[in-house]
Amino acid sequence: MSRVGKAPIAIPAGVTVSVSADNVVTVKGPKGELTQLVDSDITIAQEDGNVTVQRPSEQKRHKALHGLYRALINNMVKGVTEGYKVEQELVGVGYRATNTGNTLDLVLGYSHHYVFELPKEIKVATTAEKGKNPTIILESIDKQLLGQVAAKIRSLRAPEPYKGKGIKFVGEVLRRKAGKSASKK
Repeated sequence: MSRVGKAPIAIPAGVTVSVSADNVVTVKGPKGELTQLVDSDITIAQEDGNVTVQRPSEQKRHKALHGLYRALINNMVKGVTEGYKVEQELVGVGYRATNTGNTLDLVLGYSHHYVFELPKEIKVATTAEKGKNPTIILESIDKQLLGQVAAKIRSLRAPEPYKGKGIKFVGEVLRRKAGKSASKK
């Protein structure tokens, strides 16, 4: 049994959830609107300010989709009420990040700048305080899109295990390796 799929989704005040005939779920809230196409086998029901997701059988495929769509709808509800935020820091000498609107300009120790055009659904801010690593702050209501963009930015210069240089998430713990040690005679 899917434990995730069985849990009902509480709908907070100010949020409306509607399901169209072709199984498209639309969630509207104070921060915006999100839509998700749901598999035709899965049914979405609303009662008493809760949304429940039901599956037709105990097939392995239906069990997998049951938990998946419940989690996606829950992420949509949380996104339109609170939103999501990802912070990344640039660790390395000379690494910089600046933004103008939704264009992110990164200096990552290469011979060229990376100019990264972000989707309009994502808000970006950069900070550069003296004595601290430059930080990129991404905010959006769409968790999937935010994670995908954050992963793409991180892939431009992933943290290396010896000095820890690169783009890492704030609070991320990196596995560090010991460097070469002097030979003993």
